[in-house]
Amino acid sequence: MPRWKKILYSVLLVAALAAASWTAWTVFRKPEMCADGVEKKGGECIGVSAGGYDFGSPEIAEVSRAIARENARIADEPHVTVAMMLPLQSGSEALRRQMRSDLQGAYLGQLEANRGEGEPPRIRLVLANPGRNYGQWAAVSDTLVRMAGSAEDRLRAVTGFNLTLDNTEKAVERLTEHRVPVLAARISGDQIANRDRGEERFPGLARIIPTNHDAAQALADFNEKGRRDSRTVLVYDKRADAYTESLAEAFGDIEEVGPSGPAAMPFESPAIDEAGSTGNQFAQVANNICDSEADTVYFAGRSMHLRIFALKLAEVGCKGRHYTVISGSDAASLQLSMSPRNWEQLRGEDGRPKVSVQYAAPGHPAAWEQELKRWRREHGTAEPPEYLTQPKAALDTLHQWIADTGETWKAPAATPRLEDSRTMLSYDGLVTVGKAVHQAMGDGTRIPSREDVGNQWVLLQSQHRVPGTSGLICLTSGGNAYDKPAAVVELDPGEKGRGKLRFIGLGWPTGSPQPKNCVIPSGQG
Repeated sequence: MPRWKKILYSVLLVAALAAASWTAWTVFRKPEMCADGVEKKGGECIGVSAGGYDFGSPEIAEVSRAIARENARIADEPHVTVAMMLPLQSGSEALRRQMRSDLQGAYLGQLEANRGEGEPPRIRLVLANPGRNYGQWAAVSDTLVRMAGSAEDRLRAVTGFNLTLDNTEKAVERLTEHRVPVLAARISGDQIANRDRGEERFPGLARIIPTNHDAAQALADFNEKGRRDSRTVLVYDKRADAYTESLAEAFGDIEEVGPSGPAAMPFESPAIDEAGSTGNQFAQVANNICDSEADTVYFAGRSMHLRIFALKLAEVGCKGRHYTVISGSDAASLQLSMSPRNWEQLRGEDGRPKVSVQYAAPGHPAAWEQELKRWRREHGTAEPPEYLTQPKAALDTLHQWIADTGETWKAPAATPRLEDSRTMLSYDGLVTVGKAVHQAMGDGTRIPSREDVGNQWVLLQSQHRVPGTSGLICLTSGGNAYDKPAAVVELDPGEKGRGKLRFIGLGWPTGSPQPKNCVIPSGQG
């Protein structure tokens, strides 16, 4: 054999052996684990944990350990598993505080489900991290499907879901395809919902938060339908985002009167949590709005970009005009990202804010007390309606759980805060799952199947409605919250210091409060 052929043969043999070695290493290598059930993938800790792991986010360490202690307490009693699925790592301190609020609500809801219901089965709560923007949704969803089929885990529901994204939709679709019940507590996009009396795209899906369409109609109800078209303008993010697309469409469906106003004005953000060039784009948008009659802006965008837009609109200062910016449920996180300087920028010299931000929150802790006071002023000694009294009682129970678990929250700053509604909605989600699990027990002699639990969603109405801290939860044939009220909230900069979120009233998607006993009218559910 010629020498050159021998050299070539040797090179090819070495390359083949190297390739085989690499293949064997990738196939048989031991994965790098962050914790039991949690694997490191692309710099993130992805997976499902029941043991108090904090996913590298110190803000959620205390509540994660509290959940683990409750899991250990009920380990020897009949129990089922419920997963809380949402991204649990971030480089943003504000986002990590939001995670803490979500998990605090889930933990307190676990306590209420385990101790308030009395009889087993208990709820074992696990944390499922699908990564940033649900990027690892497939791997985590498949783990949860296996847990649903496991006689040891007995996973019976998945809740959480805090972002309306294409990946979130895929995760819900994968889970419901395998008949794993899903209770969505915070996703408001219309795309991730079943149609009432229609085809069930997501069998076993229920939602306790109004869709963007319902929230927009609730805002219109609160502000009295018939706002003049010439005084409004839509500003929307044209980046592909299920939440903003749904919100823009919902705002477009609001009925207005009079001559047409300015055309919708788009901008484009690079990502949910990245500003990019939006500040420059908003300066141009603000100038264009100045030349119109509009003083109300419907903003279909994420919380980060809403903050930048409101500040830019205040900075431009259009001829001393006051603007109201109206947005959706993602705005509930806005207060957490406002700096002292930001609050100062929103204040006008006349004592009024240059820009007010108003949005349809899924809940607010001041709602029920203020609405009950308003009712009594108008109706005297008449019996207040249950759509006010029962949520108020549920909120009182949540406040009691916060007080009873005071030692859990080591630092005062970590004590659950309800203003952004996250803790309230996560709590309501766990309480709703707990009720479905207990109702599915029947005679109490067996652990309910996942189909049993999923079949309960549409029965949670009328006599079996769930009094949530965010309102009465009455689910339609499609698993949607019927006429769930929106807490209309305004970002109030005040006169000095840090501003606050101010509850200003309730809006109802149907234009009227829920009927007595939450009996859903024929043809509407």
